[in-house]
Amino acid sequence: MRNKYIESFEKAQIEAKEIPDFRAGDTVRVAVRIKEGNKERVQNYEGVCIAIRGEGTGKTFTVRKIGANNIGVERIFPLYSDSIEGIEVVRRGRVRRAKLFYLRNLRGKAARIKELRRK
Repeated sequence: MRNKYIESFEKAQIEAKEIPDFRAGDTVRVAVRIKEGNKERVQNYEGVCIAIRGEGTGKTFTVRKIGANNIGVERIFPLYSDSIEGIEVVRRGRVRRAKLFYLRNLRGKAARIKELRRK
């Protein structure tokens, strides 16, 4: 059982943030606010969402992209973090799993995800 004050605070934080509906398999572009010294800038991180876990304000999602020299880079973002400027769904993927950890072992064309066809 959770404290009702904490629940109401979390509910207010969740309602304040505009988050698009996305699932594992979708290609997302996350605009992350980065602070360097006294300057601040927004950097986009685009990749495949391979997992969503947690609930409430503790909800996180993992995004995997292929970086330089074909090295896979994964980054875990808290969904309701202040450092996230925005999330944009680039492509909807058609997958049959909730967690796509098997993509870690695949390279190149084998790691592609089919696009979801909307009717």
